[in-house]
Amino acid sequence: MNWSEEQLRRALARPAEASSDFDLNADVTPPAGTLRPAGVLAAFHEDDGRLVLTKRASGLRHHPGQISLPGGKVDPGDADETAAALREAWEEIGLASDQVDILGAMPPHRTVTGFSVMPLVGIIRGDFTPVAEPGEVEEVFTLPFAHVCDPASYRIEKRRWRGGWRSYHIAPYGPYYLWGATARILLGLADRMRG
Repeated sequence: MNWSEEQLRRALARPAEASSDFDLNADVTPPAGTLRPAGVLAAFHEDDGRLVLTKRASGLRHHPGQISLPGGKVDPGDADETAAALREAWEEIGLASDQVDILGAMPPHRTVTGFSVMPLVGIIRGDFTPVAEPGEVEEVFTLPFAHVCDPASYRIEKRRWRGGWRSYHIAPYGPYYLWGATARILLGLADRMRG
């Protein structure tokens, strides 16, 4: 699949349903309670559509070493999930909000950790050299548009989790093991690209 900003815009205009870490695990009942709002940014570079991702620092308490989109929980000073995603992108990788053109949002994704994550899709305009925040980010890297936005890149694996088997989506690329919520969110975008 070739990079096309217009194709990405058309995909975002198509209807889609919310997703969840529980989608593949019908036997697991999501815990009751209020979900905490969060925002993540799927930022594609205007030149060739490469998607910016991070490898989380190995010393973090939550999800150490995992591949993720820049973003995080909505803090008291954030107006909404978009503000949280843009603030976190600045803090984690040095991406200024005025360099990102937000194209739209995808439906929220419910995580097993109790968050309702709003994925924002944007375009990085101009030159961008990431600066990883060492306390949070071990590495900043990119994946090709053709990999991220092709449903054929994704498959399902399972592992033992809390006394049972848990199935989840993966889309590995070279040394990067893209899985879990990030893979599920991006698969939702890839599915909309087909329409």
